[in-house]
Amino acid sequence: MNGTRSPLQSVMIYAGALLILVWSAGPFLWQFSTSLQLDKALTEGTPSLIPHPFTLEHYYNAFVEKGLHHYVLNSLVVSLATTALCLIVGSLAAFALSRLDVKGRFGILMVILSVSMFPQIALVGPLYLIASDLGLLDTYRALIITYLALGLPLVTWVLFGYFETLPREIDEAARMDGVGVIGLLWHIILPMSLPSLVTTGLLAFITAWNEFLFALAFTSDSDSQTIPVGIANFTNQYYVPWGDIAAASAVVTVPLIVLVLFFQRHIIEGLTQGGIKE
Repeated sequence: MNGTRSPLQSVMIYAGALLILVWSAGPFLWQFSTSLQLDKALTEGTPSLIPHPFTLEHYYNAFVEKGLHHYVLNSLVVSLATTALCLIVGSLAAFALSRLDVKGRFGILMVILSVSMFPQIALVGPLYLIASDLGLLDTYRALIITYLALGLPLVTWVLFGYFETLPREIDEAARMDGVGVIGLLWHIILPMSLPSLVTTGLLAFITAWNEFLFALAFTSDSDSQTIPVGIANFTNQYYVPWGDIAAASAVVTVPLIVLVLFFQRHIIEGLTQGGIKE
């Protein structure tokens, strides 16, 4: 078959890509436009995508009046700590299951994966009682431990799949050079698995950054509440500040977009290589 695409095929591919782009970016662009419009413009019968007149009032309200920066800091601490712990524990678990002689490793993997199958609403009650008994409510620790349990199964599975693609000859050569088990993981396996580490790290970070239910249940103080709960607190009984909510949503979404675009090559490589067995 000829590898050259016909003009019609090229047009269909670009049209499909454009449709996906509009479908994915459209809601964010509308949210960003909303954050730049006056309140009276948001309640008009005919909405407009182009802000006229242009205003930064909602960003001022979000940061100065509602303290968005405190919620951002809380989310940053919790998400970074969760990501670091997920990568440390997940890489150790994936390495042991992939490179060491562990009996029933696929059964263990299925048990790890089954943990993530429980609906969050069924877990929030028991976990709340445990956190209350341990005095962990309104602390970072309660959220970090919970998010670690949520993100660890996915991190372990993705890293396991990537470690399985690495040739076993590497292990044998390392042992002949006198490299121990920890040295094999730290000096050889992890450097070779950078795309997978970036991918799983971003997934764990985004999961912790966006989580709402457990953050709402475990925190009642703005000193420990994260961004989703903070934005939910913008509303009151009689008024929903759509502009302020849109501004806060735009602020917290931009860093995720930047991270994904910056690491997109590693993300694609990490997701695809994990499904290929050499």
